[in-house]
Amino acid sequence: MGTLPEIQAAVRNLSPSDLSSFRKWFHEFDAEAWDRQLERDVRANRLDALAEEAIKDLREGRTTKL
Repeated sequence: MGTLPEIQAAVRNLSPSDLSSFRKWFHEFDAEAWDRQLERDVRANRLDALAEEAIKDLREGRTTKL
């Protein structure tokens, strides 16, 4: 099993219990992948412009209180 259609077919055939376990596992897997990407972006200074824009908006009063 390696292609997307094969994986999709396997997921469709999971029991409700296994599907629930798979959802939990995939959620954790996806969150970890997102965290790793965010860390790479931070180290590569890819977020600096966004941070500067947010700070400028805050200083100029273009924000909304939560």
